Amino acid sequence: MSSKYVLEMENIDKSFNRVPVLKQAGIRLEEGEIHALLGENGAGKSTLMNILGGIFPADKGTVKINGELADIADPRTSQQLGISFIHQELNVVADLKVYENMFLGVEKRNRFGLLQVEEMCRKTSEVLAELGVEIDPKAYVRQLDASYKQMIEIAKALLQESNIIIMDEPTTALTEHEVYRLFELMRRLKKANVSIIYISHKLKEIQEVCDSYTVLRDGKVVGSGRMAEQSLEMITKLMVGRSVSEEWFAQQHDAGKEVLKVAGLTSPGLFQNVHFTLHAGEILGFTGLAGDGRTELFESIFGYRKKYSGQITVNGQPVRINHPKNALQAGIGFVPKDRKENGIIKDLSVYHNMSLSALSHFERIGFLHQKKEKARFEYFKEKLNIKVHNPTVTIDKLSGGNQQKVVLAKWLEIDTPILIFDNPTQGIDIGAKREIYQLIVQLAEQGKAIIILSSEAPEILKVCHTIHVMFQGEITAKLRRDQASEDELMKFATGSKKEVEQIG
Repeated sequence: MSSKYVLEMENIDKSFNRVPVLKQAGIRLEEGEIHALLGENGAGKSTLMNILGGIFPADKGTVKINGELADIADPRTSQQLGISFIHQELNVVADLKVYENMFLGVEKRNRFGLLQVEEMCRKTSEVLAELGVEIDPKAYVRQLDASYKQMIEIAKALLQESNIIIMDEPTTALTEHEVYRLFELMRRLKKANVSIIYISHKLKEIQEVCDSYTVLRDGKVVGSGRMAEQSLEMITKLMVGRSVSEEWFAQQHDAGKEVLKVAGLTSPGLFQNVHFTLHAGEILGFTGLAGDGRTELFESIFGYRKKYSGQITVNGQPVRINHPKNALQAGIGFVPKDRKENGIIKDLSVYHNMSLSALSHFERIGFLHQKKEKARFEYFKEKLNIKVHNPTVTIDKLSGGNQQKVVLAKWLEIDTPILIFDNPTQGIDIGAKREIYQLIVQLAEQGKAIIILSSEAPEILKVCHTIHVMFQGEITAKLRRDQASEDELMKFATGSKKEVEQIG
């Protein structure tokens, strides 16, 4: 008897180093549906999909494709069964060209065995056009922004003409426009009877594009059903095991001394005439839409970018920052938004990723003091609730949220009095977000001066004392938390209100 499901994963068990990660987990996927796979970081989502993708085998359980038992021994077998996997961690090869990445392992050759470069370039352009992206197929991937690299990953899945596509956090690096194009494409694929498993922590995206859902918690399925029949509040409760309130985390505070002052900072084409001050114990938020210039502004303040004019003053002393080491010497730390590109070294262990930027803390007569390194990591593991059973493994073995916590641990170890967080909870589940918000507030209460950059207005409203909105490289609003709302922030972020609203 044929099944109505194109995929059935049932009673899946998986352990690593005798630690259970999946416990009788599973998922059922119908033809032509978009199915959300939800859960906190470490719930087992990626492990379940890695089993489907042939990355490693299940310890127990069955996988059926179109009602037939399937033995998925490796990624090639998975692909032959019509399954494509768009991984959360980018798998593009930076030193290859775009078309070479697209056809890696499935190169087109003529009858003489010669590569058909122009045909591969033509097909690459054609598939990328479906995503609304124009990229030179012969450009090297290392030259591209992270969002374009993500689009190449998605385009590779389309190229394979798969029946089942797994999308693990595909929108993390995408702009709003690119997300819109991706959702339109997903709906077209659905009409063509392609089935999609969609993993995301952005519940509004899930609500917008998904038909059904399965929730994992601690490796077990705790709920499944149709999206139209369930509220986001209840799905959140299933994910974290409790209700998550819309509380404001930051408390009212008396501003300490001025620690950072920026006056007239300008970089043509990126940002212009930026003024702001930051005080000890203050959490200052910057928000806006993609392309508003806030990331470039703070990359300049941290020394990633050198071409700017204007003045930066730290603790009353003018400083010229043209390299990150100058920023560190001035007491400024920077947690970048793209941990894959700038926050981690994936081939190093979890231990070493935490200690790398503060080696002087662990060095003794030219040797690494491993016992001290381990002790500090255990401290941060408990403080940040980092879920890792063996910190000697490479950091790419961790879930995205736990990788982000290791990045935070690295900067907490460096211990600068000024900390800039660029999208600190990007790709992180609801429960972990709450932990990071509480950490940021604790740091401010200890006297740290904090700047948060975020495209998510609710995040800015939850934790910031003061909010700056940017539009096309300019600050268009300066608001106290009690003056701000999502609607008000959006008016300034879109340019419909442009006058700067002064605080006070």
